[in-house]
Amino acid sequence: MVLWSYPPTPRQLAVTVCFFVTGASLFAVGVHLSFANIGPQQARAKARSDVIKDRLRKMLDG
Repeated sequence: MVLWSYPPTPRQLAVTVCFFVTGASLFAVGVHLSFANIGPQQARAKARSDVIKDRLRKMLDG
């Protein structure tokens, strides 16, 4: 825990709050975009997996 020798000024508190809100909002936007794009990413991963499985089956069966 950090103990300050003097209390922060109102301006310093305002800047700290602004930075915190900005960081939290950027994090929230990143989470939103991650969840919004998860469907296409899963579809691409499944398609790659299916192609590899098909090739392995052809190699092992033939």
